[in-house]
Amino acid sequence: MTLTRFVTKNAFRNKRRSILTVLSIAFSLLLLTLMMTIWRAFYLDQGSAESSERLVVRHRVSLTFNLPGFYREKIRAIPGVVAVIPVSWFGGIYKDQKPENFFAQFGTDPEEFFKVYRDLEIPAEQITAWQRDRQGVIVDSALAKKYGWKLGDRIVLQGTIYPINLELNIRGIYHSNPDNKSVYFNAKYVEEAVDFFKGRAGTFSILAASPGDVSKIASAVDDMFRNSPQPTKAESEKAFGLEFVAMMGNVKAFILSICSAVVFATLLVSANTMAMSIRERTREVAVLKTLGFTKRSVLGLFVSEAVSLSLVGGLIGAGLGWVMVYLLTHSPQFFSFFPMKVTFGIGAAALLTSGLVGLLSAAVPSYTASQVNIVDGLRHIG
Repeated sequence: MTLTRFVTKNAFRNKRRSILTVLSIAFSLLLLTLMMTIWRAFYLDQGSAESSERLVVRHRVSLTFNLPGFYREKIRAIPGVVAVIPVSWFGGIYKDQKPENFFAQFGTDPEEFFKVYRDLEIPAEQITAWQRDRQGVIVDSALAKKYGWKLGDRIVLQGTIYPINLELNIRGIYHSNPDNKSVYFNAKYVEEAVDFFKGRAGTFSILAASPGDVSKIASAVDDMFRNSPQPTKAESEKAFGLEFVAMMGNVKAFILSICSAVVFATLLVSANTMAMSIRERTREVAVLKTLGFTKRSVLGLFVSEAVSLSLVGGLIGAGLGWVMVYLLTHSPQFFSFFPMKVTFGIGAAALLTSGLVGLLSAAVPSYTASQVNIVDGLRHIG
């Protein structure tokens, strides 16, 4: 019998206890994988190279306040600004108010939209068709697939914020990575129909010449309108998205607390299992030493068993985490401005954590067992 086979057989000698331990670790690592995925999406992922060059300008007080449309030309004159467009949330209803029929809807300028959002893929002829149709709209490919939309189809968005129903013609279907599940139409459509929105914009999106210009442009924009009746807050696209996360509270502290609790609970479960298993095998340790096993060999055997159990649980937990995130992000109801996915790094971190938990949980009881005297071990009854 090989050493690997010996370790495997002993790790699962008490099948019920071993399976329950593996499942406990798997559940813990599933939760840990989900938390790490959320952390990566919120705080580590920087998006595409193009997104690192974009800024968002909003009203300093709140997103519920609009900005004057003439700010656009003033912003365009700032050094380092390549293009600037209005982006205004419409918030209409498609079909009904069921969550599965919700998606983001923005009014913008078709003439310069793709100068700012260069990472969206769409045929040139569809861009032209959108620009020529005041009632035109471009839709995300994920939405088109979900609703069966085709070029030339007509969709209606019932106004909630604005007293108007938009009747839009699908002139383009773009692809984004990840899917942003948004539609974009000509903001002039709303401006011409709603008096209080004429010459206004919800936010402005800016494309900077380079990532290094982003902070300079943000400072210049805010300084320009600091003393105006509608002061601004300019920030990177990533920072703008994180403001929505901040509305939920101290998310960082919450995620760190959950991760710490998960690791601690997993360590307790694994340590309890290994302590019980090793205590029951005191006589076996004495027999192994009689056969020539050294203290180091006995220590290595028990630690290997604990690490094996933990790694199996970690592998199952990380795998289930990947499946859950995949199903969540591909469900019709899912909507997020942040790319959610379980990367190789997250999976590796989960497995490393499970391995360390197994190692730490077995260290003390394994060392104690390796020190057992042969005579005392053979006399042990337990």
